[in-house]
Amino acid sequence: MSNSQEPESGKQSSEAPRVTDQEALDFHSRGRPGKLEITPTKPMTTQRDLSLAYSPGVAVPVKAIAEDPDKAFDYTARGNMVAVISNGSAILGMGDLGALASKPVMEGKAVLFKRFADVDSIDLEVDTRDIDEFVNCVRLLGPSFGGINLEDIKAPDCFIIEQRLREEMDIPVFHDDQHGTAIIAAAGLINALHLTGRDMKSVKIVCNGAGAAAIACIELVKSMGVPHENVILCDTKGVIYQGRATGLNQWKSAHAVKTDRRTLAEALDGADVFLGLSVKGALTEDMVRSMADNPIIFAMANPDPEITPEEVAAIRSDAIVATGRSDYPNQVNNVLGFPYIFRGALDVRATEINEEMKAAAAHALAELAREDVPDDVAAAYAGNRPKFGPGYIIPVPFDPRLISAIPVAVARAAIKTGVARREITDFEAYANQLSARRDPIASTLQRIYERVRRHPKRIVFTEGEEEQMIRAAVSYVNQQLGTAILLGREDLIRETAREAGADIDRPGIELINARLSSRNRDYADFLYERLQRDGFLFRDCQRLVNNDRNHFAATMVALGDADGMVTGVTRNYSTALSDVRRVIDARPGHRVIGLSLALCRGRTVLVADTAVHDMPSAEELADIAEEAAGMARRMGYEPHVAMLAYSTFGQPPGERSQVVRDAVRILDRRRVDFEYDGEMAADVALSAELMAQYPFCRLSRPANVLVMPAFHSASISTKMLQELGGSTVIGPLLVGLNRPVQIVSLGARDADIVNMAAIAAYNADS
Repeated sequence: MSNSQEPESGKQSSEAPRVTDQEALDFHSRGRPGKLEITPTKPMTTQRDLSLAYSPGVAVPVKAIAEDPDKAFDYTARGNMVAVISNGSAILGMGDLGALASKPVMEGKAVLFKRFADVDSIDLEVDTRDIDEFVNCVRLLGPSFGGINLEDIKAPDCFIIEQRLREEMDIPVFHDDQHGTAIIAAAGLINALHLTGRDMKSVKIVCNGAGAAAIACIELVKSMGVPHENVILCDTKGVIYQGRATGLNQWKSAHAVKTDRRTLAEALDGADVFLGLSVKGALTEDMVRSMADNPIIFAMANPDPEITPEEVAAIRSDAIVATGRSDYPNQVNNVLGFPYIFRGALDVRATEINEEMKAAAAHALAELAREDVPDDVAAAYAGNRPKFGPGYIIPVPFDPRLISAIPVAVARAAIKTGVARREITDFEAYANQLSARRDPIASTLQRIYERVRRHPKRIVFTEGEEEQMIRAAVSYVNQQLGTAILLGREDLIRETAREAGADIDRPGIELINARLSSRNRDYADFLYERLQRDGFLFRDCQRLVNNDRNHFAATMVALGDADGMVTGVTRNYSTALSDVRRVIDARPGHRVIGLSLALCRGRTVLVADTAVHDMPSAEELADIAEEAAGMARRMGYEPHVAMLAYSTFGQPPGERSQVVRDAVRILDRRRVDFEYDGEMAADVALSAELMAQYPFCRLSRPANVLVMPAFHSASISTKMLQELGGSTVIGPLLVGLNRPVQIVSLGARDADIVNMAAIAAYNADS
């Protein structure tokens, strides 16, 4: 079998939505041609910046690296830089189309490195078929990179090239066409064996296809415990057995076994596992029938598998099937592996990626597939949330937990096997840093989560019959944030939880039916005391307690039966806020506001008021500024507050700008303890260069708290940031109430609800 017949999981056209040829060409040519650009990581705005970046400042790190080569990891981008290298001899299963033709693929691979694991990558297309020339070219470029990803090189050249480069270079060299497929397949195999009650030491495997990926697969599973004699390898001429004289090379011969079976059909009789890395139709219905009970079939040929899942299902119902395609369950997709494997290897400055590191990645992937699936993943299944089982043995590429699971396992294995040049002592902190690299929310919320774990809280999940609320409650407890109280009818909560596969019968989860609560009368009395002069009779208050969960939950919080609450999944924000305000007052001396966190390109900005005040007065704007600054400090940011308007310091003049100027004067009189100034336009507030044009401006740096002149401008701007600017927006957070309450957006995902619940718990100590 040639390398062109092997699956390139995650890269074939069959694995993505259908696109026309013109759409693909337009995508690559639109705007700046290609898919990559280089941007500086240091400021380059002044002559001093340029002097530090180049001459004369650059001489200092040059000398340091000359004295100690390892300093290159400290003073240059080498430690986070991978070269994606090909000669185009086996492009995407299309064959030898040349080095230049491979460039779109290599750029794409570099994009995936960045997108999934924040690994900087550059593509290099080497125009030679001569192995010596290729090896020498890559070897001599070694000082530029922290790792080498070989790609789309035909077999057997890829074996020779990888082996020689691993011997001659002191950085990881990884041919993803081989090892990426092997690692993901091994992860699926671990879980399939678990589900069928088998183990590595006794399982019988038949692998069809003897190219780069196939040989890597069987080498990895053997290193993980499968005996040599339990694996039969087949190529286009049949079984590779001891004594076969034709069609062999050293890589095939290494896996020859003593057997009297000569064909694929004979090899599969009674076999437990089929690994297919060959061609469409190679596995027949009769072969499937002949396999052992509960057969495991990995038909990974692309674009069409050796046999389809539908064809297997028509023959027998006890099989577990995986393919290389995204339109079937259990996709063996290389993007689950290479970004995260290199991430872990780079972070410990590994000298190689060894078998132990590959096995660690496979086990970490397998364990992740057994965990409950978050909304981020379920969304791709149109509401059909996957659960661990025969149809879900491999995680999906958009699972946000991959970044914090796989690199940790790889780094641990590198350190344990002695190939790491850098130690990691706190792996929990390392996992948190990894989460922040992919998701900017993670770094902002991490401090909150850590504090809540030290001081767990009881949080009411108000709409407890809703699936996302139930999942959020389970996640809240799983993350050791405290006790989750699901409010609703117990039979409906349990039925929804059962259908969702969520385990609510565990310590830390409580179910409360408002109508049946022993505190029902106490809550009605409390509410009547508050509302009797607002036109409410006692029976009205009793009805609210019985039938309206927002009122019941808010009363629980007000009377200390819970530390905080989260609501909003089934009601709009203003309605939920109105319910809560009947029960809970503002903190003495505080104003209730909505505050959103906008995170873009590593920069966090707090925006107020995004939920409560429509057209605030100058006095209200001053209050909003104080509330926002206080919340910024509680979240670990030193506030630099910009009072925004469409004008900047008087130009152009306008009525609304005058209100903002008046708010600044009010803050002057209050002598607040944070930086503030205004009125100013948003670009001035956020740009050091533009701000420098106003030397009298009191802000010492660009603002991180933006006070909007009106609710509509605040809401519009944050939504535009989220949809057009690629920003992540958290909130609006409800700030200023006397008790912790957070309101999520209508139909919020479970992850959003957990974040808001954690913030409510965090504010319980504030």
